[in-house]
Amino acid sequence: MKAILLLEDGTQFEGGAFGARGIRCGEVVFNTAMTGYQEILTDPSYHEQIITMTYPLIGNYGTNGDDWESRKIFAAGFIVKEACPYPSNWRNTRSLDGYLADNGVVGISGIDTRKLVRHIRTQGAMRGILSSVESDVRRLRDRLDHYPGLVGRDIVRDVTIDRVYAWDKGVVDAISGQEARPTPRFKVVAIDYGMKTNILRLLRSHGCEVTVVPASATAAEVLARKPDGVFLSNGPGDPAAVEYAIQTIRDLLGKLPIFGICLGHQLLGLALGAKTYKLKFGHRGANHPVKNLRTGAIEITSQNHGFCVDMDSIQGRTIELTHLNLNDQTPEGIRSDELRAFSVQYHPEASPGPHDSQYLFEEFARLMKPDAN
Repeated sequence: MKAILLLEDGTQFEGGAFGARGIRCGEVVFNTAMTGYQEILTDPSYHEQIITMTYPLIGNYGTNGDDWESRKIFAAGFIVKEACPYPSNWRNTRSLDGYLADNGVVGISGIDTRKLVRHIRTQGAMRGILSSVESDVRRLRDRLDHYPGLVGRDIVRDVTIDRVYAWDKGVVDAISGQEARPTPRFKVVAIDYGMKTNILRLLRSHGCEVTVVPASATAAEVLARKPDGVFLSNGPGDPAAVEYAIQTIRDLLGKLPIFGICLGHQLLGLALGAKTYKLKFGHRGANHPVKNLRTGAIEITSQNHGFCVDMDSIQGRTIELTHLNLNDQTPEGIRSDELRAFSVQYHPEASPGPHDSQYLFEEFARLMKPDAN
């Protein structure tokens, strides 16, 4: 069956349909990771985004029950050059085609993904519509024109949880099956703006007793749980639109240690008085070089974001820039020793991606020690 991808500037691609049948609107973006497509699809940060994989062969190791990063697939659609129909891996339980179909996700294959990515890099990420049931471009155009895009909208509400829960699972070694779950030393409240599961695993494996609360949680509700620290999670969309989260973080600053990742980093920046802006096509992949300005070390990082903190807009506070993206010199980390708060724009929990930056979880643990206060 045929599928159509139509971009807001009128650019059109035709390919083969795979996954579920349907029509989806979203922001068309690209990810440069070679593997980890299941973790990418289930990352809530991709809510309302149609993901293009730059690596030409996707699906060759299938899917499994262990690599979920959240409760469902949040991506609006999936674009690949070639979707492997015959996966081979000892953990495989379902082909990518079947996996997408089971979870209601529309896919398109057989298009020139290199041409599409070059177009996005030149023109910027843009709204698009992906269809495997409607071939009339005029009707698709009309539907796309009514899709509002991401800027100025709070879509965290769509992905956050609706009730508080405790997390008690650590990182499990895929080969040995052993779980890293030491005796808890710290109580952490993790605010879920669209959190990946591996973040929770790593917090637990670093000695944290973790309670997860919704994005709407107030500072009073967080402090009532008497935590040793607060974690601000990743999530989708425009950070400036999540005003209630910014206020909560502002009310928590200086009261206890805070560690933020991705959207949590942007929200922390906004709470500190900064502004954010939309990047032309964002950073998405598992191979982005970042320089730790404190140590001089270069970290290869996993990334997924389309907005950025404007460091020049922070006024009235001494905020240290700790990490820098070496591809485009954008800020990747900030810190305030006075307020005991730090954050990074990238994903130190990886999944998928390298483990270069997992030391940040150890830094959070050190910051929560009584003698660190």
